Amino acid sequence: MYLPARHRQLDPQAMRALVERNALGMLVTLDDGAPVADHIPFEFVDDGEHGLLRAHVARANPLWRRAGQEVLVVFRGPASYVPPDAQEKMETGGRVVPTWDYHVVHARGVLRAVDDPAWLLAFLRQQTAHHEADQAQPWSVDDAPPSYIDGMLKAIVGIEVPIGRIDGKWKGVPSS
Repeated sequence: MYLPARHRQLDPQAMRALVERNALGMLVTLDDGAPVADHIPFEFVDDGEHGLLRAHVARANPLWRRAGQEVLVVFRGPASYVPPDAQEKMETGGRVVPTWDYHVVHARGVLRAVDDPAWLLAFLRQQTAHHEADQAQPWSVDDAPPSYIDGMLKAIVGIEVPIGRIDGKWKGVPSS
């Protein structure tokens, strides 16, 4: 990502907040030399210098078999089109152009696969509790029949990306 110094976000808490508010990350891997993008909801965990991203994918998804690869996870925050301001047009004799303001975080690390039913169940319970917390009647993994959950656990694989590098770009102040 092109990252001029004036747009570089240096605050790790601001980057973490963007990731937590916009948890659907775009995970970019290589498959036979071609880039592949998977859209996956991640959990940010304080672990290591920059943190850790956790998620799960369908066992049928070949993504988890790319464990060991250096990957990029992109989290996009608010973004908005910015038309030239009428006052600015007058002041510059029309020498203005529209632009796009946005906030984005790029996290890089080595993909790990976690094929452990106990780890997955603990992760799913925590992730579900987090996302259901605002519901009037929160659903819990334990609300489903154990045999159903056991079957679902066999159909998924956990993934982790220990963040080795994280970059934030805050271009302008998006209105949304």
